[in-house]
Amino acid sequence: MTEEISMRTRRIEILLLFSITGLFLQNGIAQQNTILPDYPNNYTIYEDLVQMPDGRQMGSGNAIDVDSQGNIWVFERCGGNQGACLESNVDPILKFNPEGEILASFGAGMFVWPHGIIVDDDDNLWVVDAGVVDGEKGNQIFKFNQEGEILIELGQPGIRGDDPDLFDEPSDLAIGPDGSLYIVDGHINPESNRRIVHLTAEGEFIEAWGEKGYGPLQFEGPHSVAVDSEGKIYVGDRTNNRLQILSPEGELLAIWAHFGRPSGVRIHDDMLYVVDSESRQAEGQYGYNPGWHRGIYVGTLNGDIIDFIPDPNPHDGTSFPEGIAVDDNGVIWGASVGDRKVTKYVRNQD
Repeated sequence: MTEEISMRTRRIEILLLFSITGLFLQNGIAQQNTILPDYPNNYTIYEDLVQMPDGRQMGSGNAIDVDSQGNIWVFERCGGNQGACLESNVDPILKFNPEGEILASFGAGMFVWPHGIIVDDDDNLWVVDAGVVDGEKGNQIFKFNQEGEILIELGQPGIRGDDPDLFDEPSDLAIGPDGSLYIVDGHINPESNRRIVHLTAEGEFIEAWGEKGYGPLQFEGPHSVAVDSEGKIYVGDRTNNRLQILSPEGELLAIWAHFGRPSGVRIHDDMLYVVDSESRQAEGQYGYNPGWHRGIYVGTLNGDIIDFIPDPNPHDGTSFPEGIAVDDNGVIWGASVGDRKVTKYVRNQD
């Protein structure tokens, strides 16, 4: 047991050193580089899957999940991107069957900037509104049943802050094995929060971890979060180009820099799925991350990568999914910001 703990500690130290070294380089010289990942790609891509209601087009989306019946839920940005929902009366929460037919929709006029959705074990929906109109609306998280009835409302509309009952540009939410909630709070505004908020299943504040920065347990653009069956928390610290893995108590366990620039993180059947939708090669571009390639990483919870699905258009904007979900058949579903598509990735049969 002592030897096992020692090896684990050494692994954490090595990963911390690797990540922090890369971050120093990011601020002074260049970031960690790698060639196109030499991992197998055992997936086939299917596009143009969902049928929008007449007269509507899909908006940018990084929020997608699957319910227990295999239905696909998308939280899209009202046919556009930032600001579109403020000028629209369309429903941004959309339910599709596995064949892509629209089944239901709701949520018109409620949101500023749709940014996250999770379906819980009871098939209720948790959605995250990362935008804010100061003093009016946004900066909130809602729990709905599938008929669109609000069951829980968290945060105060249009109010920024770091008090227990406030958020400032929350980005994503995950549910732990005990039903408690983990929220990545902070996004675009450099003055917004940079923390992980832990709440009970009913939304009562437990604690918060993290602060702005580049070091361990510091975040610069936390964008996504997932929790495994043991309660370990995987935070997509996107602007820092890394995952940070925390214990259920918020202690740092590891920093992994080999999953690119993580926009979306999901865990299903103890497999880790991470999507890098932003790495760009041109200096001066947002997401500049030389040597890294956009795509979906499929790996184990030990950090071993077993598959990599490359972006087929790696030099064109954000053409790849930013949000992902995984259904009970192991099919990966993606929602993209740039080309505004819902895509699925089916593992090839051996």
